[in-house]
Formats: sequence, structure tokens, C-alpha cells
Amino acid sequence: MSRIQSSIEIAKSSWQVLKADKELLLLPILSTLATLATIALFLVPIFASTDLENWEPGVGHYVTLFVMYLVLAYVTIFFNAALVSAAHERLNGGDPTVGSALRGAARRAGKILPWAIVSATVSLILRSLEERAGLIGRIVIGLVGMAWAVVTFLVLPIIVVEGLGVSAAVKKSAEMFRRTWGENLAAQVGLGFVGFLASLPGVALLFLGVTNGMLVLIAVGVLWLAGVAIVMATLSGIFQTALYHYAADGTVPGAYYNEQSFAEAFRSRREARRYR
Repeated sequence: MSRIQSSIEIAKSSWQVLKADKELLLLPILSTLATLATIALFLVPIFASTDLENWEPGVGHYVTLFVMYLVLAYVTIFFNAALVSAAHERLNGGDPTVGSALRGAARRAGKILPWAIVSATVSLILRSLEERAGLIGRIVIGLVGMAWAVVTFLVLPIIVVEGLGVSAAVKKSAEMFRRTWGENLAAQVGLGFVGFLASLPGVALLFLGVTNGMLVLIAVGVLWLAGVAIVMATLSGIFQTALYHYAADGTVPGAYYNEQSFAEAFRSRREARRYR
């Protein structure tokens, strides 16, 4: 079995977990609604009290926008933590609900906040540097951002399941990456490929709708892409939790995942050469 095939098998297994708990699809929706409410809470007062034609943002506006950015990061990470908590409960034989998922995230609310601040700050710094850099600089900064995302991929499950602080969670995530993944990211590529294929019908509907001026096709295309985004966000959280268990214990609890697929997808290059 090739690594890509193993990755697709892992995606299918994540889908089986989702089928057992379809209500988890509500978490990305709630996250989106909370995000929109947060944006409105911060921006509506600014727009309502400002002459937009002559508006010159001051220090207070920048501070407000920065605080909004942090709150948005916390909202996103909180609901992702709820999804991880629910997936962890399901893999360990439980029957999670939206309520139990949110309670699981709430139990780690104090641990999630520092991670949201760190994550948002790093993202903001990288984005700011990228805007000021030339082409080569943007490529380098983009690679740095990808490396940061990969190395910290397991931080949230570590915080949710083990209750570690940010510093310890980042260190443990990096150790798990080196020990379990090595340089192979095939499983994430496989999950992304599944999302890409699922998005194609929506893109086709949008294209046909725009080129032919058919609002119905445009609306259906938008709804299709939104649905794919919701499903893939949920699958990503489930996969993230399963990977955490495999990295931590060398096994995934429950009967949803084939551990041979994980072993194939995440073995190091050195191990792979032994089989050639």
C-alpha cells in the first residue's frame, strides 16, 4: 500500500467517525456564526461612529483591530478544541454530543487562551513580514509558516487531552513530529486531495452560473463549497485527534482506524528504504 493510498484510507476512517457523530458538523457552523458575531461586535461601533469618507485610523483603531484578531483566533481554536474533545471521546468508546464537546473545550479554556495568543501573534508577524518582503522573501516566509503549522499540528490535542501549557505542548508536538512523522506529510496531503476533489462540483456550478448568469447555480455552488468546507474542517479535527493518539501511544483507540495505514503513512524515509 502506497503512502497516498494509506492517507486516503485514513481519510475514509475519519469519515466513519464523522458518520457516527454527524452532529459534530454543527461545531464548524457555530464557529462561523461566532466569528461573524465577533466581527460585528468590534466593527459595527467603529463604522457607526466614524465618517468613513474622512476616516484616518489612529492608535486606538489599531489596538481594537488587534484585540479583535486575538478574539477571532480564540473563537476558532475554542471550537476546534471542542471538535478534538468530541473525537477523543468517540475514539475512547464514548458518544459525544455538541454539549459534551463544548464542555470539553471549556475545561481547557485557560490553556487554550495562551495558545490562541501565540498562534495569532505568530501568524500576524509572518503576514506582516510577507507583505514587506520581495518574491524570494515571501517564499521563505511562506515555508517558515508551513513549518510552524506542521510542527505545532498536535499542540491543540495535547492541550485538550493532557492539559499541558503552551510551552510544553509545543515542545511535545515537535518531538512527536520528529519521532512519528519524520519528513512525510502524505496523510495531510491525502486529506487535502479528498477536499479538492469534493470541491470540484461546486466550482463547476459556480463557473456555469457566472458564465450563464444563472443565480440558482451560483447559490447551489456556494452552498456546495460551504458544505465541503464544513465537512473537511470536521474531518481535519478528527484526523488530528487520531494522529495525536498514534503519535503518543503508537496506536489509535477504537475500531475506526487501520493502524497499518498510519504506520505506512508516517514511517520515516529511513524505514521506507528498508522495504525497497
